[in-house]
Amino acid sequence: MSYPSGDVPCKAGQAGGVPITLRVNGESHALVLDPRATLLDTLRETLHLTGTKKGCDHGQCGACTVHVEGRRVNACLMLAAAAGGSDITTIEGLGSAQSLHPLQAAFVERDGYQCGYCTAGQIMSAAALLHEPCGDSDDEVRELMSGNICRCGAYANIIAAIQDVRGKR
Repeated sequence: MSYPSGDVPCKAGQAGGVPITLRVNGESHALVLDPRATLLDTLRETLHLTGTKKGCDHGQCGACTVHVEGRRVNACLMLAAAAGGSDITTIEGLGSAQSLHPLQAAFVERDGYQCGYCTAGQIMSAAALLHEPCGDSDDEVRELMSGNICRCGAYANIIAAIQDVRGKR
């Protein structure tokens, strides 16, 4: 695997690595990482949690959205070291095939996923939105979800799925 500069996980004992413990989806991981490694690359390349997608790698698309202490975060913009000691939830920890999170079920019901690339980030952002002050209208939900881009244009279905779970439809 080829890494951009600064996103190389260090091997245990490698010079320059910093010890860090990440609590991801309820499980603790003691790691030694390059201090410049992003949370996104650590999740995907070191912990092999590939549900969180790498889209733009600049915090503009939202495909990498995860929860850190219950708040939505673009994992491509956060250093893994900054997340040490925090509770991190990825799409893999939100629900399972046997027990879908209500938003996952609503996305399936409302066809809110199209190609599926942005879906994990959309669902993670929407799940956090459920706990944020938010108005009743589709326009207000659309504004709060504006950091998540869907290149397929499934926005109407995504908003419908979110509103279904919020009980606004």
